[in-house]
Amino acid sequence: MTATTATLLAASSAPSPLYPVYQAEFGFSALMLTAVFAVYVLALLSSLLTVGRLSDFLGRRPVLAVALVVEALAMATFADAHGVAALLVARLVQGLATGAAIGVLGAWLLDLQPPDGSRLGSLVNSAAATGGLGVGTVVSGVLLQYGPRPTRLVFVILTWAFLGLAATARAVPETVRPVPGAVAALRPRVSVPPAARGAFARALPTMASTWMLGGLIFSVGGSLLAVVFGQHNHAVVGLVLGGFAASAALSSITLRDREPHEMERIGTAGVLTGTLVFIAGLEQASLPVFVLGMMVAGAGFGPAFLGAFRTLSQLAPAHERAGLISAVYVASYLAFSIPALVAGVLITRDGLRGTAFGYGAVVAGFAALTLMIDAFQARRLTPEFRVTADLPRPHDERAAVELLDRRAGRVERWPIAR
Repeated sequence: MTATTATLLAASSAPSPLYPVYQAEFGFSALMLTAVFAVYVLALLSSLLTVGRLSDFLGRRPVLAVALVVEALAMATFADAHGVAALLVARLVQGLATGAAIGVLGAWLLDLQPPDGSRLGSLVNSAAATGGLGVGTVVSGVLLQYGPRPTRLVFVILTWAFLGLAATARAVPETVRPVPGAVAALRPRVSVPPAARGAFARALPTMASTWMLGGLIFSVGGSLLAVVFGQHNHAVVGLVLGGFAASAALSSITLRDREPHEMERIGTAGVLTGTLVFIAGLEQASLPVFVLGMMVAGAGFGPAFLGAFRTLSQLAPAHERAGLISAVYVASYLAFSIPALVAGVLITRDGLRGTAFGYGAVVAGFAALTLMIDAFQARRLTPEFRVTADLPRPHDERAAVELLDRRAGRVERWPIAR
């Protein structure tokens, strides 16, 4: 499941270094490039809102297997693309498959995590996703620069990878017993269990600032390296973009034992600091400062999102997990996509560099606002009544008591804790 998560996210970022090449080869505008991006995001969100909950009713294995086969079809379409229409179709199919798979994977990882309190499922889900984004851009950039058939090879590899992963899904234990209600689950809706709604609302600013940052890096990062810094080596572009995601994965692993709320706070501070350094690098046209900003921002992205995800993932029973995780990714991808789409339109008016300045300022503003809200809430709550949101689910009485015993003075507002 870890390998599948990483490969799925690698496929989503693999086209990023290729877009300038596609533009030159097929002769389409920056606005059409925005349309290619928009088709993927709209399809992914549509899939999350409909198919995202399906595995809670049909079981994890069949939904994931079908999604991976459809993902392989999307990769084959990319490999055979000879025009912008093929790119639109490939991104549409990929968005549908990714949206269907991402909720299943997140829920299945939580189902399979060991019951030792290590919360391995949420860590793997976050680190594998961000690490996969990095691997996708690095491999794609290197193959584009040095491999044969540069716009085809990476997608041929991914096609066979997804077919192989679909076949190996049969070896993973099924964790959900099929129940009635699959047809009703296809109605578009965001499903946040009642027990998780308060935490979900508190996590929204963190998800917004982190995924807006990801949208900035993966939508215009490669173009900025080429236009502002004159970097036209595709392997270097892939390495820089991949470094952002790799630093996110590494920082998630490094801070994995911190409290979720502390991880969110540290990560958001990193997002704010890194984005300001990123803007300074653009202002000075300094490539080292620009890259440093991306790395620091990436190091903030990882723990901030992991902290929010870990807070939420423990608040839903198994039969509601896929729906909750789909809701998390709906919010995240809206933050990822809408500013990037607006930026694509503004580039035609304000230019690439001016648009990147504005985009970076918005990301920094969201991160600063998140930290201010967190500080305000911390002052309102006395230490003994602050929420330790990573406690086990309310019905897990023994684990809740054991964890409370280990954390004297940290009281969760659940009946058992009272």
